[in-house]
Amino acid sequence: MTQDNVIAFKTPASDETFSDALSDLVRQGARQIIAQAVEAELNEFLAHYQGLSDEQGRRGVVRNGYLPERTITTGVGEVTVQVPKVRDRTGSGIKFNSKLLPPYLKRAKSVEEVLPWLYLKGISAGDFSEALASLLGPQAKGLSASTIGRLKAKWQQEHQQWQKRSLLDKRYVYVWADGIYFNIRDDERQCILVLIGVTDSGHKELLGIEAGYRESALSWQSLLLRLKDQGLAHDPQLAIGDGALGFWKALSQVFPTTKVQRCWVHKTANVLNKLPKRQQPKAKSALWEIYRAETKSEANQAFNRFVQTYQAKYPEAADCLAKDRDALLAFYDFPAQHWKHIRSTNPIESTFATVRLRTDKTRGCVSQATILSLVFKLVESAQQRWLRIRGFQHLAEVIEGVSFKDGIRAEETDTDLDPLQKVA
Repeated sequence: MTQDNVIAFKTPASDETFSDALSDLVRQGARQIIAQAVEAELNEFLAHYQGLSDEQGRRGVVRNGYLPERTITTGVGEVTVQVPKVRDRTGSGIKFNSKLLPPYLKRAKSVEEVLPWLYLKGISAGDFSEALASLLGPQAKGLSASTIGRLKAKWQQEHQQWQKRSLLDKRYVYVWADGIYFNIRDDERQCILVLIGVTDSGHKELLGIEAGYRESALSWQSLLLRLKDQGLAHDPQLAIGDGALGFWKALSQVFPTTKVQRCWVHKTANVLNKLPKRQQPKAKSALWEIYRAETKSEANQAFNRFVQTYQAKYPEAADCLAKDRDALLAFYDFPAQHWKHIRSTNPIESTFATVRLRTDKTRGCVSQATILSLVFKLVESAQQRWLRIRGFQHLAEVIEGVSFKDGIRAEETDTDLDPLQKVA
């Protein structure tokens, strides 16, 4: 009688299945909460026009019944809603439009977010109705294969429009770059190039996302030049990425003043891959001592110690680390509060961690255009939950070109020295 915590009751005389009483109660509660929220919206709207009167001295804007009932698909199934109307006696064309229940809304945002996830999971468009019915109950209507097809087309249009947005009033202090590979139909060499930036107010934003060819310099250059065409006038102060040479070559051509920080997560993985498994735990701890050092001087000592330890027996591992010394330690010239954010490409890695787990499911199932629009929608949704970076108040100093030594303003470190040391 019980399956997946959903209880159904069936009478002997009929095949009719009655919905779970608890689910009905949840939907009823949702309906009441929505009604109360819309009512609060309406009261605020009417209060705004409280002083408006018509020619006869009556209130200019008053309640005027409700619009016809309609249903919205939510996480608890379909919920019936009714939006109130107002009457404008002044003839000014004043109308009440609920922000919570706009006229075009047919399904809750949480349901919209489920759709691209299901597609990446490997569920075909024809199976969406069955899949959503198991999640939302039998009330999940209007989500047929044709509906999914229209949604995918809409996502592609939204991505194309987003790529043309203006960046004239934007300034990004830090940017993270990475190439995400998917099993795209007919071409395994294609990847998705992703850029996430930190604004001058400390908020993380999706800056660029488009298809590329094996993270080549030409592909990255195309993306960076597009951003310039959209109005991005200032070079970022620092770019964080892995060892993809294509990005760094393109960066130096498009944003020549941007400093370089190599990702410690990628570098650690690359170095450990060149060592026997028995050596990896100890080597990982030694690498940790480098980028966790309090000062650049201590980091360099730990750096030298690692190279000297492994150079004789494992020269490939030592050389892999040594060749990027400056780029790996660049973060010491920025505020210490930002180190946690700029030592690695974690903002991209954490966002795409779940998506990467689903790539095997998409083998041979999606085209480049489809996967690009799906990933765009997923990142756009995830962006709403991104946190502001720590120490965002120091971003203005970074933009102004204030010098930092070991994460502290250079003049502040000078005050710690005695007069003889200053003269020296």
